[in-house]
Amino acid sequence: MDLGSGGASEHGGIGRSFSHSHSSPLGTKPDPSIVPKQPQASLSNSNSNSNSKAPSIPIPILCPECGSSKAWKDGRRLTDRGFVQRWLCRKCGYRFSLRDTEAYSSASKSKDEGGYEFKPLAKDSDRFPGSPDALESIKGASIPIPGSDPGPGKKLNPLSIDNRGCQVCVPEGGSKNLAPAESKEKVATREGTADAATVYGEITEFLWWMKKQGYKEATIVGRGSRLRRLVKLGADLFNPESIAETIAKQDNWSEARKEGMVYAYDLFAKWKGIKWERPIYKPPRKLPFIPLEREIDDLIASCNKYIATFLQLGKETGARAGEIYGLKWFDIDFENRVLTFVPEKGSDPRAFKMSGRLIAMLNRLSREGDGIFAHYKSLNSLRRCFERYRKRAADKFGNPRLLRISFHTLRHWKATMEYARTKDILHVMKTLGHRRIENTLIYTQLIKFESDEYICKTAKKPEEVSDLIEKGFEYVCEHEGLKFFRKRK
Repeated sequence: MDLGSGGASEHGGIGRSFSHSHSSPLGTKPDPSIVPKQPQASLSNSNSNSNSKAPSIPIPILCPECGSSKAWKDGRRLTDRGFVQRWLCRKCGYRFSLRDTEAYSSASKSKDEGGYEFKPLAKDSDRFPGSPDALESIKGASIPIPGSDPGPGKKLNPLSIDNRGCQVCVPEGGSKNLAPAESKEKVATREGTADAATVYGEITEFLWWMKKQGYKEATIVGRGSRLRRLVKLGADLFNPESIAETIAKQDNWSEARKEGMVYAYDLFAKWKGIKWERPIYKPPRKLPFIPLEREIDDLIASCNKYIATFLQLGKETGARAGEIYGLKWFDIDFENRVLTFVPEKGSDPRAFKMSGRLIAMLNRLSREGDGIFAHYKSLNSLRRCFERYRKRAADKFGNPRLLRISFHTLRHWKATMEYARTKDILHVMKTLGHRRIENTLIYTQLIKFESDEYICKTAKKPEEVSDLIEKGFEYVCEHEGLKFFRKRK
């Protein structure tokens, strides 16, 4: 028998539905409750085309994790049931297959009925191997919408078509679900003195106290995530011995991470009035990683225009990531090519001269608001996007050193190059905005070049001289009408 092609999905054309004008491939009459109704005029006209159907409007793919419709295609995967489409949620970063959402991606909205109606998929036999009886049993099953209450008789994994007909422990009296396993925080609170609601409520009040005390948003988020991590590991926030024991048991944690956990709980204990003897963790001080300028340029060329501009700002100014993300359009003087930063962590305010390349990159950005990088919801969102581009660039160039480059690495690189160029530690201190020279002296230890290797350029016209200076070349001498410039490799 003929199968109706239905409407191909706008997200790849994989999900297809039965046409109401054809019979079922199993010889059974389709359920009229799930078939779009014909307009009244079409039913009364005996000469109308029997193959005509009501137009349908496909609804977008929804993320099973957060329900967002901002899903991008993320390649296709070959399985034992054929190719399945992979999707990436741009809101929460969750990756899922089309099989998880094809039930409601094949839904359509009937203009006559005014609501969404779901139709069985046309090629169920291709995706569900088995007897025709098994196919018939799922053909008329209802399809849940993410976020809706499944009601009694809850299925396992209702977002998956494979499991929507499955139940666990089905006795004669009806179905029931397995009891959920206890999480670590529930076990800890059951054995401790407080329940989970009380613990997380205390953390929320503590973070609000930090907000009122004037702590920065990044500090508040970091302290809160560390405290919640301790609770998930089974620690009791109201028992200092439990905190010290939990941290000491984490053998896979570095000394720096343990120290961060101790500082986070130390402030919480002071706020709560809990006395405890703070453990001492001293992470070894390491020299920062300094990449090559070529590696930074390769990474900038591999990112989108927003992140590429962000990296170029870090390369030319050595500013902190938070200072760059907080830039406003009125902080830039395009006429005089001057860029002003609002300092963080008690640093001194600074102004920098912009290069022609940076100005061109800034002019390419759309001005969606006052913030230059308002395209991203937060700095963490921008950082996660950068990490994806960085991984692709490392695979593309076959250079794993690119994975070690972070936003703060550009700050280390700028300070190192400035000291190599000027040998003036006070100049580097002012460039970085440090108030204590002890924080700047570390960069003097990074200048240990085995040999002085430079890139040499010549210029004759004023435009060529200006271009070389903007690229970081320094003037050396003039010979036979040519000006010679150099820059360290």
